[in-house]
Amino acid sequence: MTDRDIESPVAAKPIELAPAPLRRRTRVQQRRRSAAALIVVVAILGGIGIVAVKAGRTVFGGLGTPSDFKGDGKEAVTVVVPAGASAVQIGEILRTKGVVRSVGAFTESARADTRAKLIRPGSYRLKRQMSADAALALLLDPASRVVGKVTIPEGLTLKEILLRISQKSKIPLADLQAAAAKPKTLGLPSYAEGRLEGFLFPATYDILPDDTATAVLTTMVNRFEQEAISVELVEKAKALNLTPLQAVIVASMIEREAKFEEEGPRIATVIYNRLKRKQPLQIDATVQYLLPKQKERLLNTDLKVKSPYNTYLNAGLPPGAISSPGTTSLLATLAPEEGEWRWYVVTDKDGHHEFATTEAEFLRLKAKGKAATAK
Repeated sequence: MTDRDIESPVAAKPIELAPAPLRRRTRVQQRRRSAAALIVVVAILGGIGIVAVKAGRTVFGGLGTPSDFKGDGKEAVTVVVPAGASAVQIGEILRTKGVVRSVGAFTESARADTRAKLIRPGSYRLKRQMSADAALALLLDPASRVVGKVTIPEGLTLKEILLRISQKSKIPLADLQAAAAKPKTLGLPSYAEGRLEGFLFPATYDILPDDTATAVLTTMVNRFEQEAISVELVEKAKALNLTPLQAVIVASMIEREAKFEEEGPRIATVIYNRLKRKQPLQIDATVQYLLPKQKERLLNTDLKVKSPYNTYLNAGLPPGAISSPGTTSLLATLAPEEGEWRWYVVTDKDGHHEFATTEAEFLRLKAKGKAATAK
């Protein structure tokens, strides 16, 4: 075998490589294709951007400037701001109601005015199509709040309080009565022993349109507890050997009996002195509490009404309060004036009381009062 007969496979079938210029054209083509694809993407994104800008201008009235109405608005509308609502949430409520044109306009106004943090929850009378600044101004104006003010004077009974609330608000009397029938749901202090009478504190309350009967009565009970803490009801009642409930009962009687503030501590002393001697208290107000209507003067037949509240027939305190006492009567109960008085009698037409330590003195004052009121 010669050298010619032994052929190299490489020599027999040389590898054909693509010409260099052809490889360069392929890379250029790839770059061109990538560039073309990029142009398409940019064009698409550009179109989307144009649409977004147009949409933004429609919503905000111009790039970077939230859309807003001008002026003080048109027809009135009621808007409810919930507790804890943020500026954005309030803005959304206003936009939904047609008050402001955009949420952004309101939040910008709120951001520029530090008073926006003072917006209180509740119902407000605003107008449709207001500027954001005008809407914010009304939300900060107390006169814009839709509230029903109910003033509960001292000495009203539970029935009288419920009736007054229903007359001064949109809450039906039946709803209030139903809520009052479930005192455990109203946050009463444990020492109230489930009794609501005497624990609705007399004061002026704001009642919002969406307030429920339970919410209103709970607020009044909470107000009582605040006052009880302020006058140290629990501690001072204990010092007088009274339970907190007994102190409220005494205060409720003083509230109905004392027309003049300075007489309260003396009436408290009369009550405590009679309790010590286990004498019936003989307080007219407890009998009046039993009657369907108040009388200017009680009759002998009224004094014979059988009830644990009738302090002419029963010794000791009645089982519950007979009215809602205010701060003055609570303080009088907890700080009685030192003395030995056991009777008090109205001795003039204005309703002033005089106090007696003996029965003979009591009869003399009674005659004096009868003569004075008969004129």
